Parts: sequence; structure tokens; C-alpha cells
Amino acid sequence: MTTTAKIASRRPGAVAAHSLDRFVFTVPQLDVAHRFYSEFGLDVRRENGRLDLYTFGHAHCWASIHEAAEGKRLQYVRYGIFAEDVAELSARVARLGLSIAPHALGDAQGVWLRDPDGIPTQLVVAPKVSPSQKSEPMVPLAVAPGRGAAPSRSKAAAVRPRNLSHILRFSPDVPRMTAFCEEVLGLRLSDRSLDIIAFVHTPHGSDHHLVAFAKSQAPGLHHSSWDVGSIDDVGAGAEHMREVGWGKGWGVGRHVLGSNYFNYVQDPWGSFCEYSFGIDFVPADLDW
Repeated sequence: MTTTAKIASRRPGAVAAHSLDRFVFTVPQLDVAHRFYSEFGLDVRRENGRLDLYTFGHAHCWASIHEAAEGKRLQYVRYGIFAEDVAELSARVARLGLSIAPHALGDAQGVWLRDPDGIPTQLVVAPKVSPSQKSEPMVPLAVAPGRGAAPSRSKAAAVRPRNLSHILRFSPDVPRMTAFCEEVLGLRLSDRSLDIIAFVHTPHGSDHHLVAFAKSQAPGLHHSSWDVGSIDDVGAGAEHMREVGWGKGWGVGRHVLGSNYFNYVQDPWGSFCEYSFGIDFVPADLDW
């Protein structure tokens, strides 16, 4: 059996972002965001006038939310990179004239650039938080003979996502954003459908996609996707969100591109959070 220590988390010779380190956006009311993401099952923490989104049992901050009267807006995206790749990635950014000043909601770490959709992007040296192996299903509890396996609704455990799998962004030009991800960030195409949608992964091992792009009139955030341990969790999470007043969305279903079971819950601002189970995985030593 392969152990975690033997799993490659870096592809030799590939200079690329290794993780979607964080996404940062604004909403009109932080209190509403706190309720929504807490009910969804995330560990929501208030920090210096913003909300930081964690998953229970994981030390990494996956997203930050700030309050702004103008409404929901994707402010910037941050990718994690290896220290030894800083020089090459910085040179790519400089050569293409993409450098910008740090975002007002961000910090001065790493390399700042603007992507073709106008979204600020930050590259920082950080630990790899994209998975280095396919997420393992949660082992179901043993059930004694003669007893039902399904819990009653009142005794069902709360659903707790394990990590951020990916985000899907709106883009007016999906092929242009795909080319940027490949040529500047070093990411690779996983799948696409015409110029309507595209999915990209890191060559250093990740889920089927770190980020995806769907055709629209303007850039923005469509959804964030959160890994859970079973299809039961997908359904239970969806039912809980319906019970507490957030019943709009779609699912339970299964994607063809990515293969994961899903349920999307619409947030108070029109975008979505996805419970995701069983997504395809692209190892560092495999050409997808």
C-alpha cells in the first residue's frame, strides 16, 4: 500500500502554482455571511473586521470575506508556489508586463499581477494545501445486524467539509483565461466544453481542478467547492441547508467532468457553495 510519505507532491521540472491558497471577496453584510457559512459547516472566524473561512481540523485559511456596501465581488485570488519557483514565475510576470501593486485588502508578500479578466492575483511561497492524493471516503460506522444503517434526522451528525477543492469563476473569455493559467501560472488543462467551460489542475498533484472558468458577460465568482467524506454528507448537508432557510440550488447529482457527486447551495448574494464528494484526482506523476 502506498503511504503518504511516498506520494509525490512536486512534479520535477514543472514550474507552476501548487495550490489555490485563498480567495478573497466582499459582501454587503458580514453577519449574514457568518450565519450562512457556519450553517454550511465551515469554521468561520472573525479577524480584524473580516471573516476567515477554515475547515474544522485544518489549520489553513481558505478564504477571507470583507464587508462592502456595493455588494458581492471577487477581489483577488492567491496561489501558493514553491520557493524555488519564485524567480521563474516573477520573470514570466515581468516579461508580460502584468505586475501590479498589492491589493488594498491584501499584503505585500510575493508577486502581484493582474489576470486577463482584470482580477488581481497574488503568488506567495506557502505550504502545499492542494491534496497530494485522492481524498479518501469516510469509513461508515459499523452497524449491528438487525439495526438500520441510516440515522434519524435528529441524530444525524453535522456535515463538516474537509478542505476547499476548487472555485469556479465567471469569465467573458474562457480560452484566454485558460491560456493565462497555462502560460503564466503553469497550470494544465483537465477538461473543457467548447469555449463555454474549462477546468485546470496543477502538475504538482491536485483534484481534477483547482479553478474552473465558465463563460459569462463579466468576471466573478460562481461557486466555491468543499470536499466532504461521503455521498451521504452531500445529501445531509443539502437537507440541513434547506431546513435552515437556504434551500435554493441544485443536486444531488454527479458531474461527468470531474466525476464528483454534488449539491450546490445558493448563498444570499446569488453565487453558490458546493458539497463535493469523490472528485477525480490528477497525481503529480500523471499526464491527464
